[in-house]
Amino acid sequence: MSAAFREVLGAGPWIETRGRTVEEALEAAARRLGVGREALEARVVAEPSRGFLGLVGQRDAVVQARVRPTKARFAAAFLEELARAAGLAVQVAVEEGPDRILARMEGGPELGALIGRRGVALEALQYLLNVAAARVSEEQRRVVLDVAGYRERRRQSLERLALRMAERARRTRRPVTLEPMPAAERRVVHLALQNHPEVRTESTGTEPYRRVVIVPRRPGRGGVSTGTGRP
Repeated sequence: MSAAFREVLGAGPWIETRGRTVEEALEAAARRLGVGREALEARVVAEPSRGFLGLVGQRDAVVQARVRPTKARFAAAFLEELARAAGLAVQVAVEEGPDRILARMEGGPELGALIGRRGVALEALQYLLNVAAARVSEEQRRVVLDVAGYRERRRQSLERLALRMAERARRTRRPVTLEPMPAAERRVVHLALQNHPEVRTESTGTEPYRRVVIVPRRPGRGGVSTGTGRP
């Protein structure tokens, strides 16, 4: 296990700083670590003392601090450690948004093993990453993992599929049932067809075999398709 990964897991050393007050000691720790105060995990080792008459026995405040583990830092370290252990040459980039954390892995064709057939391996790896990240941080944001731009390519492929199958349903006037998909992919199909004037979408079945069904609208019944509420 690399030193960087141990540090993110909380196994790295704490730094110790001093100040006339606890606040000063914390500010000193933040400067040394190159982060803001809000990013610190700290504990007070000694409270300051003014001593006798403020002249004799004065004692500084002493704190120990480290950078608080976050899901974003953990995701980057986790994926880098995974690549190191697997002997893969990859670049890991993490982007933080208000609702999610996007972690990207880029590299050579060997990354296909992390995607798997129709993204099955990628979904499993993303699930494990989120379970592990929840152990080091109580943040509510979910980590979305993408490998070699697969998710964008898959989204475009699903949108094209949705339009083709919508045309089939319109032409034959029969429902078209798609293959089982994870919830995120079903949502792509629902969104692609939500404003289609001649078909609507719904989901049927139970996980992991839940599917999207594209249903022709009855003549004279237009409107916006919203699916069944659950992807």
